[in-house]
Amino acid sequence: MSSPREEPPLVIGITGASGAPIALRVLETLAKTDVPVALVVSDGGETVLREECGKYARDLEELVDRVYDDGDFTARIASGSTPTRGMAIVPCSANTLGKIAHGLADTLITRSAHVHLKEHRPLVLVPRETPLSVFTLRNMTLLAEAGGILLMAAPPYYLKVTTVDGLVDYLAGKVLDHLGVPHQLYRGWKAEDPDG
Repeated sequence: MSSPREEPPLVIGITGASGAPIALRVLETLAKTDVPVALVVSDGGETVLREECGKYARDLEELVDRVYDDGDFTARIASGSTPTRGMAIVPCSANTLGKIAHGLADTLITRSAHVHLKEHRPLVLVPRETPLSVFTLRNMTLLAEAGGILLMAAPPYYLKVTTVDGLVDYLAGKVLDHLGVPHQLYRGWKAEDPDG
């Protein structure tokens, strides 16, 4: 873990949905910037991280400034009086999404998400479930109405991404786009000049 920096951090939450490689790429990219990062990994997030990336939460400490336990309600990021640059929950399980949508704050990740909504700071949620139940669709609507950004882990066919790594780069880049962090993870669509 690097030494903590004084600037407001970005908060990254990892929960128990498939898509842990996206979170890892976000963290690897942020580690190359001057943006401080506070990380919270749920128990389910740790399981998926291990299955999909062969890593534990402790393996990510060198990429971030601070790691919080998901049960630590005394963490600074659980309070609106602590400035942050925004938060991303990537991947975001349907369970976590539902809790946030209905005002439940029984973990540090869900509490921090509520802080970001009430303080009108960016909150990016990256669900990766398909098909979607009517319950999840309604929860997404509630979160969008509350100011959350629902960023589905959907492939960019128009960019002709041909590898899993390319897809991971694209999705991690989209998360960083919405958090205002410049990156070189993908090149966006550009219309061809009809005159050559």
